[in-house]
Amino acid sequence: MVSQVMVKVTQSVHEAKGLQTLRFAFPESVRPGQFLMIWVPGVDEVPMSVSYIYGDKGITVKEIGVATNAIASLSPGDLIGVRGPYGNGFEIPTGRVLLAGGGTGLACIMPVADFIGDRSKVDILIGARTADELVFVERGRRLSDEVHVSTDDGTMGMKGTVIDLARRHLKERKYDAVFGCGPERMLISLLKLCHEQGIPCQLSLERYMKCGAGLCGSCVIDGQRVCAEGPVFSGDRLQNSLEFGKTKRDEAGLPIKL
Repeated sequence: MVSQVMVKVTQSVHEAKGLQTLRFAFPESVRPGQFLMIWVPGVDEVPMSVSYIYGDKGITVKEIGVATNAIASLSPGDLIGVRGPYGNGFEIPTGRVLLAGGGTGLACIMPVADFIGDRSKVDILIGARTADELVFVERGRRLSDEVHVSTDDGTMGMKGTVIDLARRHLKERKYDAVFGCGPERMLISLLKLCHEQGIPCQLSLERYMKCGAGLCGSCVIDGQRVCAEGPVFSGDRLQNSLEFGKTKRDEAGLPIKL
């Protein structure tokens, strides 16, 4: 078990409706796609994707419950507990990659663009339900020559989904890999699309996690622990999954339909 350290929040940035990024000085190095366990004293501990891996580390949180609301309300100087990093991140090729993110899924994949550091080798697709929920658009434009946006209601960018954008880009350009993170229905469609085009993909999954360290088994999918063997899985591994896109586990570890 990785030891927990207490760190001070150094920055809090409002990103979009209900979305807040916190930065903090965490000494461990983090690979794109890994996650941290974040503890708010007196509230709870939850897993969070790392949205910034260089300098002060960062997490981007959506306010959906008691713990996430508590994290989002923190201010510079407040203390949080951090342990990790955990999990397997993205395996990044040397060629051209396509990043596709829906909603808070962008927090997981944007560090890939930071890691690559060559705006000509990464294309970024950003999707959300509506314009005021879009995140990291300007950050993407600083990291890539090709940033495209979709919203379900057409309030910004193309009216449609990030899968509609991906379908168009995979027909028009050649990629060495596709990376995705977002709602599971989106990831199912992205996996199918990449399989049809014969392009390798890596997808980051979200499952309920208690320990984050591979001990409790609450996040298991097809016998694989998402916190340890994942959260990033190759498309080949997910292609024949019996649970991906079908079931997940609740707080008691019982399977429930997605």
